[in-house]
Amino acid sequence: MLTSLGVIIGSASIVLVVTVALTSKKFVISQIESVGSNLVWVELVQRPDKPQPLSYEMTLDDLEAAKSIPKVTEVAGTRELPMTVITGGVERPVNLVGVTDGYQAIRRLVILRGRYFDAADMQMRSKVSLITTQLADKIFGQENPVGRSMRMGELMFTVIGVFRERVETFGLSDIQENSVLIPFSLMKYYTGIEVVRLLDVQAVRAEDVPSVERQLGQLLRSRHPAEAEYKVQTLTAILSAARNISLALTIVLIIIAFIALVISGVGIMNIMLVTVTERTREIGIRKAIGAARREIMYQFLIESFMISGGGAVIGILIGIAVPVAIQFFLPGNLRVPVSSLSVVIAFVVSCSTGLFFGYLPANQAASLQPVESLRYE
Repeated sequence: MLTSLGVIIGSASIVLVVTVALTSKKFVISQIESVGSNLVWVELVQRPDKPQPLSYEMTLDDLEAAKSIPKVTEVAGTRELPMTVITGGVERPVNLVGVTDGYQAIRRLVILRGRYFDAADMQMRSKVSLITTQLADKIFGQENPVGRSMRMGELMFTVIGVFRERVETFGLSDIQENSVLIPFSLMKYYTGIEVVRLLDVQAVRAEDVPSVERQLGQLLRSRHPAEAEYKVQTLTAILSAARNISLALTIVLIIIAFIALVISGVGIMNIMLVTVTERTREIGIRKAIGAARREIMYQFLIESFMISGGGAVIGILIGIAVPVAIQFFLPGNLRVPVSSLSVVIAFVVSCSTGLFFGYLPANQAASLQPVESLRYE
């Protein structure tokens, strides 16, 4: 059992390492995909060194034209405007974001209180708004903000909902902690221009993203002056990087587990060499009564296999039991998958290690001379 302990640890390590790697990979990729693995967004590249005419800017007409691109299911546009909100006589800076139809479907916003904009809000330019949970806590504290009024600039807005991002983007998206969403039609009426700073396009599937990305760039270049430059971005590169990083970490951790198995194999070889020395007289008796060389070798190889194989089975059971046990303490939407391939690899590698390191002692035992073995004390 002490000799098998290294094999037990190594086998359990392989199963646990692959399980943890698969779980982390699944979690990270699901977080990225929750933002939208089939999302394409484009913005105008700003050039501070030279003035850019209004004809460079994207408009609602570009948004409507993007809907005609094949494999596109949803299109939305946003525009931001720095503003201050006045509540209770206190001024706070906010990021006013005008959004068009389809924005919630693309960004998958979670409405915690109240409701999202409906068609009437968009068409009638209703003075309604949605605020983030962080802004709701700062302005209204523990009170329910739905139905309360906020003054921004010259207009009074009624809060109809509180929202948050489905996945935290840490300020890397157009949603900030102090963001206030309003209908784009109202912002267009309020500012007098229909410029869209960010254009979001959702493809049918993640596989359609490259095609949609290419066609969207071509569409904007055909509708605007040739000097205008647009930056089209997707999450494909981030997803690919996340998968590659996960694969690299998995390989490194498996190599470490293999090192543990090699060390356990050295332990098996040591103990088997001691066993051969202690049983020299027994080997001589067996050879004297007719045991063949291969039978002696098989005897010690099978013993080595039993040590490594038994340890592998125990280690695999431990490696499977740990994820099953901790599943009860994890969130309901997070599953810990145990890879059947890792179980097979752990068993095969462990047994192979035992046979490989058991060959030298077995060969030494089979090579003993019967006369010298019988004399051994």
